[in-house]
Amino acid sequence: MRLRNVAAVAAIALVGAGTAALAAGRYGSAFALKPSVAGPAPGGLIRVRSIGRDQVVLDRTEASARPGVYGLTGIGVHATVGRVVDGDAHTVTRRLLRVDKGALGRDTFVRITPQVYTGDPGSALALEYTEVQVTGELGPLPAWFVPATRTTWVIAVHGVGFTREATLNMVPTLHRLGLPVLVVSYRNDPGAPASPDRLGHLGDTEWRDLDAAMRYAVDHGAGRIVLYGWSTGATMALRASQQSPVRDRVAGLVLDSPVLDWRSTVKAAVTQHRLPAALTPLAVRAAEGRTGLRATHHAEATDPGKLTVPTLLVHGPDDTFASWDATRELAARRPDVVSLHRVPDAPHTAMWNVDPHGYEETLRRFLTPLM
Repeated sequence: MRLRNVAAVAAIALVGAGTAALAAGRYGSAFALKPSVAGPAPGGLIRVRSIGRDQVVLDRTEASARPGVYGLTGIGVHATVGRVVDGDAHTVTRRLLRVDKGALGRDTFVRITPQVYTGDPGSALALEYTEVQVTGELGPLPAWFVPATRTTWVIAVHGVGFTREATLNMVPTLHRLGLPVLVVSYRNDPGAPASPDRLGHLGDTEWRDLDAAMRYAVDHGAGRIVLYGWSTGATMALRASQQSPVRDRVAGLVLDSPVLDWRSTVKAAVTQHRLPAALTPLAVRAAEGRTGLRATHHAEATDPGKLTVPTLLVHGPDDTFASWDATRELAARRPDVVSLHRVPDAPHTAMWNVDPHGYEETLRRFLTPLM
């Protein structure tokens, strides 16, 4: 009888441990599959120490001291800051370029974000645009269309943890080149239908919404298409360029901070949220089980052998969310069609922010033959 009780207690403990592991894995995987729109790599809240007419003093952190142009976002506030102009061991003084929304004042708490505009192409950029609806498989998908003179359209698709506002950084450059731009939303975005499980699939199912946008573009006059994706948007672009019924219209790909290995991205999400390292394999398994993602299936979309159009990769070794090694390998295996623009000192999807001029010139050179 005593042995039977011991066995029962051990079995209950084992079940309890298994349940706890399952719950822990689901919790860890949520940071990659259900990210907030604050972005995928939170750098923590940063306090505004003081603000002047054209400068702002922030608490010194790794994020607040980064070189380049960034957004500051907080509750009811969005501003844009430029280069670092001064600082000490505790503070960083940056050029204040503008305050787009709300009031930026002393003791306001903000986050650093690659998104430097808020609003729509009209309110943020003073560009003519139309709000359109793309018919997706789950329902209507809101999109912005910025018209221009050429018949090669750019379809811009944001990545994990952001909304279509994040693509506005590049719309002025594309507009100056005379390229019409369709900025799409997809499942689980604000205003778009939710996926059946309400989870992100790191591009594995979302690409079908990009495919719908491609068919919309062709139906409305696009002769050729350039797919421009950030993060998981880049994964979507790769998959759509291989599987869309209108893939023959794709003239090129621009992939910024591409997620080419979903497992490394789940691992990075766990690390960036400072969760215990032991949680990482549980989170990877939970992500696989919750979404049906498979390493072999995902690898098909990033197979270098399947690239058939000119492709610009923009990435850097300091991205801790998407694998830089996977990007380098892709570029090395297909030098005939892939160009790699390396950007050091840039976090995930902040390649433009670190060096806007260099980024835009690289993009112009790549796009000119595709127009």
